[in-house]
Amino acid sequence: MLKRKYGNRPNWQRVLKSDYRQIYHSDKDFKGYITLLNINEVREPLIVKNGRNEVCIVNNGYSWLQHFPIGMKHSVTTMFDDKGEIVQWYIDICNEIGIEDNIPWMDDLYLDIVVFPTGEVVLLDEDELDEALQRGIINQVMYDLAWKETRVITDLIHLGKFNLINLARVHEGMVKVKFN
Repeated sequence: MLKRKYGNRPNWQRVLKSDYRQIYHSDKDFKGYITLLNINEVREPLIVKNGRNEVCIVNNGYSWLQHFPIGMKHSVTTMFDDKGEIVQWYIDICNEIGIEDNIPWMDDLYLDIVVFPTGEVVLLDEDELDEALQRGIINQVMYDLAWKETRVITDLIHLGKFNLINLARVHEGMVKVKFN
């Protein structure tokens, strides 16, 4: 069974206090849900190693802006630190995006792409994708879809044409304005 991830991140044990906002947005550049999780208080910071980089992605005052584009096979989370600076963009390759009880979700297909503000791009979890195929959690069609989507997105990133990275600040502002 695929991991289903919800925009509001319910039951996240590390996060003690947060607030959640979401909007639906549709224009020529994006159609789907945009969520903003403001992380007010954490049990402890979360520091991950993505490639050669150790990065704090969760701490007091951090926020996560997530895009759930309708009909696409990826979701993008822009992670901001407590000063509002972008820490990284985390792109989940997914099988499906949907909405349940008015909360957007995506079914994770294991492969992830991380983009740092420096322009460095790191591919993660190829081993998890291979294992999911071997264990029958996903089928060959899903496996091939994950790799195809990853190649397309990586190419767009290198060409500077992966719009959700460029739209993160604009969309963050849209969510904040709607709720202020």
